[in-house]
Amino acid sequence: MTLLIISPDYASHLYPLASMGRAWQDRGHRVVVATGAATAEIVRSFGFAHAPLQLSQGSNPGTIRAEDQPKGEDEVLRGFFEATRDGMIPTLAYQARARLHDLMWQPVSSARAVRSIIDEVAPDEIIIDHLAYSARLAVEAAQIPYIDVVLGHPTALPLPAAGEVYGFPPAWPEAFAPAAAELHELRELCDEVSERFTREWNAVLAELAPERPPAANAFAAHGDFLVFNYPESLVSPQRRELLPPHTFVGSLLRPERHDDEVAAWLEQSDEPFVYVSFGSFLSVRGDVLARVAAALRERGLRAAIAHGSSSPEELGPLPENWLVRGFLPQLTLLERAAAAVTHGGNNSVTEALACGVPLVVLPFSTDQFAGAEALERTGLGIALAPNEASPADLAQAIGSALERGRAEPSHPAEPGPEIAYRSRRLDRRLR
Repeated sequence: MTLLIISPDYASHLYPLASMGRAWQDRGHRVVVATGAATAEIVRSFGFAHAPLQLSQGSNPGTIRAEDQPKGEDEVLRGFFEATRDGMIPTLAYQARARLHDLMWQPVSSARAVRSIIDEVAPDEIIIDHLAYSARLAVEAAQIPYIDVVLGHPTALPLPAAGEVYGFPPAWPEAFAPAAAELHELRELCDEVSERFTREWNAVLAELAPERPPAANAFAAHGDFLVFNYPESLVSPQRRELLPPHTFVGSLLRPERHDDEVAAWLEQSDEPFVYVSFGSFLSVRGDVLARVAAALRERGLRAAIAHGSSSPEELGPLPENWLVRGFLPQLTLLERAAAAVTHGGNNSVTEALACGVPLVVLPFSTDQFAGAEALERTGLGIALAPNEASPADLAQAIGSALERGRAEPSHPAEPGPEIAYRSRRLDRRLR
């Protein structure tokens, strides 16, 4: 049997999808991953075959820098980073305006490239990142069944029946207080973008398969087998009732290579430490990382900080007992951390919860606001506005997280990849 995984050329998307692929690999099946050149080495590190596929102009091998992107994409990325400095509404509005470019780049040629790979690989099963819209268009047009994986907060698949529209958070933490007029303008923009995106989706679908019916809302379209890479405990019963048939798999934990430096640092002391990471994109906000570092110094805490694309000099004086690198093995550190400070990205949140680590969340963009609200509502995290939180505010929040202490890890009865594999087998039998 052969499994084909289709992922954008972004490490944060590929890691959980590749972790799912291990459930097939462990049973002796062949796994092929179609993605770009930037993440090809990650594919090979899992022992999978790589099929070259470019689904977007930009890429992210693990830490993204605007200067490493193609001409035009670099300016889009710099514009996004600047928007995050203006706050929640400007950031979401910027992302909404860029949506067609971001999510359906060269959709016809991309869809045809996907079909060529499918014809060549001849997979028995296909896993596709939900946000790989051009790839999903290709299989929708050909009526090929596939596993549709929603990475991030479940609002990545909006529910029109609940009045949701893609890009407009249905909830956000108490630290954010957007004005009614701002929210109204953002909602109008998101409605307009959704309509435009749906027209583009239907135009491509008509070119690929004119006999297929158009979608009423392309953002709400989904595959026949839906998997949420998210803890079910964070989703309200009301939302779960409105979802189409689905499976929640919680965190899709990935294997990490042994790191001698990190292992030695962990063995140096039994003193509690705080893990800090803003992921592959938002680590560019060195100004916010610097305030987090100041808060940790103020409390005299040991820390492990992944500074990503920002400069370590921005963090200020580094105590001798801190571990500071551009990239750190996240799971290795979360297994021992007393608390974590994060931007609220899906991998960071789900992996921290899987390890029982209390969170301080500083959301910047997209579904991070809805995710932070869910953590706040369930008492699993403390959310602050990154542009407004002072070192004193952050020190207080980190102190509260430490007082709360580590919880029981939220591991399901079986690992997420196994849940997906078993659920898919059951789904096939029922059909």
